[in-house]
This record gives sequence, C-alpha cells and structure tokens, in this order.
Amino acid sequence: MRTFGKKANPTRRARLTAAVLVVVAIPSGFAVAQDRATYNLFGTPGLLDMPSAASAPDAELAATISHMATATRTTLSFQITPRFSGSFRYSGIQNFFAATGAEVFDRSFDLQYRFVDEGRLRPAVAFGLRDFLGTGLYSAEYIVATKNVAPGLTVTGGLGWGRLGSFNGFDNPLAVFNDGLRNRPSDFGFGGNPEFDQWFRGDAAFFGGLAWKATNRLTLKAEYSSDAYPRETQRINPTFNRKSPWNLGLSYEANDSVAVQVAYMYGDQLGFGVTLKTNPKQPTVIGGLAPQPLAITPRAPGAARDLGWTQQANGQAILRDNVKLFLSQDGMTFEAMEVAPQAVTLHFRPGRFGNQAQAVGRAARILARTMPASVENFTLVPVVRGTPMAAVTLRRSDLEALETEPDNSWLSYGRATVSDAAKSLDGATYDAALYPKFRWALAPYITASYFDPDSPIRADVGAALSAEWDLAPGIMLAGRVQKRFAGNRDDATIFAPSGLQRVRSDSNIYAREGDPALTNLTLSWYDRPGTNVYSRVTVGYLEPMFGGISGEMLWKPVDSRLALGAEINYVQQRDFDQQFGFRDYQTATGHLSAYYAFGNGFQGTVDAGRYLAGDWGASFALDRTFANGWSIGAYATFTNVSAEDFGEGSFDKGLRFTIPLEAVVGTPSSRRSNSVIRSLARDGGAKLDVSGRLYNLVKDSHQPELKRDWGGFWR
Repeated sequence: MRTFGKKANPTRRARLTAAVLVVVAIPSGFAVAQDRATYNLFGTPGLLDMPSAASAPDAELAATISHMATATRTTLSFQITPRFSGSFRYSGIQNFFAATGAEVFDRSFDLQYRFVDEGRLRPAVAFGLRDFLGTGLYSAEYIVATKNVAPGLTVTGGLGWGRLGSFNGFDNPLAVFNDGLRNRPSDFGFGGNPEFDQWFRGDAAFFGGLAWKATNRLTLKAEYSSDAYPRETQRINPTFNRKSPWNLGLSYEANDSVAVQVAYMYGDQLGFGVTLKTNPKQPTVIGGLAPQPLAITPRAPGAARDLGWTQQANGQAILRDNVKLFLSQDGMTFEAMEVAPQAVTLHFRPGRFGNQAQAVGRAARILARTMPASVENFTLVPVVRGTPMAAVTLRRSDLEALETEPDNSWLSYGRATVSDAAKSLDGATYDAALYPKFRWALAPYITASYFDPDSPIRADVGAALSAEWDLAPGIMLAGRVQKRFAGNRDDATIFAPSGLQRVRSDSNIYAREGDPALTNLTLSWYDRPGTNVYSRVTVGYLEPMFGGISGEMLWKPVDSRLALGAEINYVQQRDFDQQFGFRDYQTATGHLSAYYAFGNGFQGTVDAGRYLAGDWGASFALDRTFANGWSIGAYATFTNVSAEDFGEGSFDKGLRFTIPLEAVVGTPSSRRSNSVIRSLARDGGAKLDVSGRLYNLVKDSHQPELKRDWGGFWR
C-alpha cells in the first residue's frame, strides 16, 4: 500500500470522520440561495487547492491561469449542464525531473457531477475525477459536500483518493466492497487513456474548508488539504517545502468577468491566479445594433379582393425590383421569386444574418411592405450556396395581427409551417445579376498549433486572399492564397515515425515550405436530388495537405432531430510547398455519419469509417449550441491504431469552439470564428478537412435550430 505523509491513527481518524459528518449535516434555517461559485488554483469551482460541490452557472466558460511553487496551470472549465462540468488543464512544471532539472508540460482533463442539490438541511454533494485522461500527474478522485450554514458562509468537506488521498491517508473505506480497492496502481502513465483501474483505489483522506463572502465581491477562504504533493516534495531537491496542510486565501471579483485569487499555500508558498469568465447564454452586447426592421402596415378592409395588379404588363418585374431593393438595404440578397395572385415564394440569401429566423422575419416584413394586398401567403426559402433549405410559410394576416402582441414570437411560430424546399425553385425567376458573380476578400489570418513538447503554443500570422465565383445556382469555384509574415509553426517538433503514413505529423514542413501557399482551390456542386436529400461534390485542392474529389449525401427531414450522411473521398497528398504538385501517397477515405439533436442545444455526432492514414474507426462528438450562435464541444476518435503506434496522447481528441461575430459586437453578421484545440496533431484518426460539409449548412434552417432561434423573428 502506498502512503505519503503520516498514517492517521484510529482516534484521529474518528475525530476527522465525525467532523466531516457534522459539516455535511448541519441544519440551517437560512434560505438555500447558494452564492456564486468561485474558482480555485486548479481552475475549477472550489476552495484554494481543494474542490467543492458548488457549481458555476449553467454554460459558464472560465479560463484560469495560476501559479504556485514551480507549477503554472492554465485551465479551461465549462459548466456543461447545471450539474455537470468539465475542465481541460495544461500545466508547466519547472525542475520536475530531479536528475536533470528539466521542465515538464502536462495535459489533464477533469469531470465533476453534482448528484445531490443543496436543501434546507442537506448539503450539495458531488463526485469528481481530476486528471482522469492525462498522464496521471494530478490524478485524483473525490466525493465532496458543500453547505451554506449562514448568510455568506459555506462549509465544505470531502473524501479524496489518489493525490487527494496522499496526506494523512487511511485504508480505503470502499475496500469493504472489494478488497482490490486497497491498492492503487502506478498513476503516472503514457497519457490519453482513462486509467479505470486506478479510480477510487488506494488510501483515502479527508479534506475540507470554509468560504466566507465578506462583501459582494470578496470571498475569504481557509482549507485543510489532503494533497501531500509527493512528487514535488519527496525528492533530493524538492520544488517547495510543504510545511502545513492549511491554506489561507481570498478570491476577489473585479467584475462579473474577472476574478483574482491570492493564497498562502502549505506554509511555504504564495499562490495566485486570474480567472476570466463569460457565459454564451448571456448576450455579450445588451440589445442589438441592427437597423430597425420595416413596420407592417395592415391592409385596408376589402383590399385583398383587388386583383387588378395581375393585369399590369410589367407588374411582376416591378415587384421583383422592389423586393430586391429592400433585401439589399437590409444586407440580404434576392435569389428568385414566384408570385401568384394570393401567394408568393421568395428565395433569398440571409447574407449578414446568422440567425435564420431573424432573416426569415425580416424578409416577411419586406413582402408585407411590397406585395399587393391580395397576396396572403408568404413562403420564404433561405438559400445557402445556391441550395434551397427549408420553406417557411406564413399568413400575412397573422403578421398584421401579431406584430404588437406581447408574445408575438411564439404565437407566430405556432402559426408558421415549415416544409421541405427541394422543388421550390422550379418555375422561379432568378435575378440575372447573380450568375456568374465574382467576390474576393483580403484579410489577416492566424493559424495556431498546441502542445508541442518544446513550446506549448505555436502560431503563424499573415494575410490571406480568398475568392469565390458563383458560376450557376449551386456551382461555385473557390480558392485561397496566404502569405505568412511571422510565426514559428515551422519549428515544431518532428515526431518519431510510427507504423502509420505521415498524413498530419508533417505539418511543420508544410508550414515551413508553404510560403506563400495555395491552401485550397475547389469546384463545388451543391444540389437537392430529392425530398429531404442534399448532395455535394467537391473537386480540386481540398485542403493544405490533400487534393482530389469528395462526394457527400445527407438525409435530413426539416422536422427531424436525426440526420444521416455518407461521404466518400479519393485524395492524394500534396507537395509540401502547397503549390500545384502532389506526392506519391494516395488513399480512399470516407464515413457514414449520424447526427442527433438531443435538445437544450446539445448535438451528438458519430462518424464511422476509414481515415487518411488507412485506419478504421469512429469519431464521437458532443456540442452545445446556444441561441446567440456560440457553440462549445468536444470530440474523440478511436481507430484500430494502438496507443503505442498513435504516440503521445493515445488517440485523437480535442475541444472545439464557434464564436459568432454578432455575439461579440452586436451587429448582425453571419461570420463565425471556428477553433479546435486538439491534444496533438498525429496521424491516427485524421479526417479530411474539406470545407462546406452539408450538415452544418442545412441544420440552422431546420428544426430544432429554427425553433431555438425564433426569438429573433421580430428583431
């Protein structure tokens, strides 16, 4: 049995057990309005080093950088649901290796679930896993309870294993169920795989503490730590001297977005940290900076019976010109329109509006302003890359009646009809100025890579010239050339060869020799082969490292949470200089995909098939998307490549973020910043990075996303 520090004697153990039981069972007559959670030096809700059962507000995203002794930790925490949180941490520890004094960089993941809510008499109770998917440097498990015992005063007590069971530890109480839980295997591993055989094993120890909210912004904290810091202290040249298990500190919230932590740790060290917080559920900019939409003018009684306009020779052309003008003034683009005496179908590009419901609402107002009084039914079809999405049909009389109603958004949603738009362009008259149409843009770019063993973050910055040429509806030629001005991605570490084809691990060579680089040059064709079916064919230089042909089909009914897709690609590896040449390696790759919207913004994705290096397996992803366009998610890919062949990290995994420009500046915009933070760019589980995949183009115009965004219909 491994122990660090002194073994607790039975009498002391009994006193500690009684103390914890008293802490978690103190009755309280005060209301259970729990204070806002504060973050600890590990970047998770807690005391100073120890966790608590408190949770951050639902969807809060927090980034913490902290330092204590020789360790600097950068942690990203996300409150995935009101009860469930996850954290990713990247730590740099100086003088980690006693023999050489070398620094180590360590990646770790945490999870915590609160399974009991705080009540009048009972505490909140949670269990957690710390560093459950890393090398095990900070590996620990715990059960913790937190209770408000007086206004502003909370008490926390818990039982920890692993690192949190290393000081004054005692025999694992869970061993009464399984004697194998008495001993804990070595917890410093290769990294990447969950070490199930370590969880809740070995010695256990108590921890706890107090937090007092002295003012609205200042919280004072005291804790008893059960972490002996064995690797840092039990060596010839310890990185710090752990003199005491007691820590004292404070957390000060400068505002709702910034908090500072300062602490005196273990009787020897000063620890400090800064936490930056945001919440995708909350608007970054209060209100909006979009121009006011057109007001709806009710028709005069009996005006709807007047069909005289249908006899006007140029009436249809005048209506098209008026709609085109108003759409252009509102940042949208007229695509096609078909007008009948009592109905109109308008195809339009949402343009600057990332919220599809808002774009539909504004287009409906334009039709109410421009259509003759007899036109009662409006069918609005957003068009993306020349492809009609869902058709939203509204009654004009409903718009007139509901514009000023208090709950007009949901009343209008209840009266709207959403249907498939596969054949909606048949017979429509296109705007002749749309095809062919050339567009270009020159903008700065930044490309980052993470977790190189010699440098945690590498990045290149430069300028990119991009262009698109709409040749015909659904057919587009696109390309991008970039020139680097500064950066260090070309100096990244070259990983040792594995048994796999090098399809991603040569990224440093592509960065060095591809300057300037033709990152992509493609001809794409998007179509609607049938009801509920979408298709894409893309040929050319598909991404910086591969070129070839990519084909995709998607089945997605407008009212379904489920979508199914299939993609097949035949590609060849490009030359390192990213000009027009190719290397010898060719491969076929493809996947069958399933997408499911679980509700509350959660979207699950499974892709199963063959990857670029010839390995077979599946990718699993879970994303949460909010009404303002923010999206936060995680993915993991498992293939028939062993952890040893894959290399450090064991399998491909990462976090991904989408931040809409509109949510930051308040001005309507369809532009989004997409970022992926992956463990390491290795060759196993590598997927082709072709742009314009169908599901992301289609889903925002379908259910449940359209319903989620309908609050913007009248904006």
